[in-house]
Amino acid sequence: MKNMISRFAVRAFTFGMLAAAAISTSAWAQEEGAKVTKKTMLDQWVIDGGWTMIPLVLLLGLTIFLIVYCYQQLKDEKFCPEALRVQLIGLMGECRVQSAIKLATESPTYLGRLVAYALPNIDANRTEDLGKDSIEDAIADFTANERPQNMKYVDILALAGSIAPSIGLFGTVQGMIMAFGVLATTGQADPSDLAGSISIALLTTFWGLIISIIAIPAFFLFKKKAQALEASCINAVEEMVNTSINVINAEAQLARIPEGLDVEGEEGVEAPAEEVQA
Repeated sequence: MKNMISRFAVRAFTFGMLAAAAISTSAWAQEEGAKVTKKTMLDQWVIDGGWTMIPLVLLLGLTIFLIVYCYQQLKDEKFCPEALRVQLIGLMGECRVQSAIKLATESPTYLGRLVAYALPNIDANRTEDLGKDSIEDAIADFTANERPQNMKYVDILALAGSIAPSIGLFGTVQGMIMAFGVLATTGQADPSDLAGSISIALLTTFWGLIISIIAIPAFFLFKKKAQALEASCINAVEEMVNTSINVINAEAQLARIPEGLDVEGEEGVEAPAEEVQA
């Protein structure tokens, strides 16, 4: 996994550096008075935005990388795989706590680590609830420690979506300042003189909004996904503990059933004497 992250990071950095070099070279060429007869799509939509497009391009690459990475990480098989859940519940149904802990320890998933952390807090002397309060405290401690790690890249995605419009606004202000500078120098509004400044003002705002529109919804989707996966793991552990409690106290629970209840479908139940006399 670390190798995959490193490859993505290297590719994103390389892409950003190449884009930054292209933008810088084009901007230098325009300042030197190079004449371009026909603009390409890259010129019209990226390079004409000036040097402010460099952080925006890097931010766009980071956003795409984070979306791919979070999608790969926030999956059921990495948090609460169904096969592991069924095995653990089966072991706890037989009250084989040590076997369940051993199986959980061998799993690198979130559920495996949670079970290995929480189940050692079971108190066999408290047969009525197995020390459920201590188990719940352990679950709360584990989730509190793990949540920042699971949400780290998701939070960076939110940060990218928040910063992008500000960078775009910075480019807009820069472009407007340049446009007014041209007007102050020439004394007239020549469209050819103002085109470069207007391109900076509009393109940076455009790309800042695009990045934000991509990053912010993705942040909320991944946040909800992470919360749902965490909740499914917690519910699975609670189900395991409740299963063991029910098995241990099964006879006691049956002994508490009040006498004289007419079970539906049961034959041969005699009516009370008062009803017979009536």
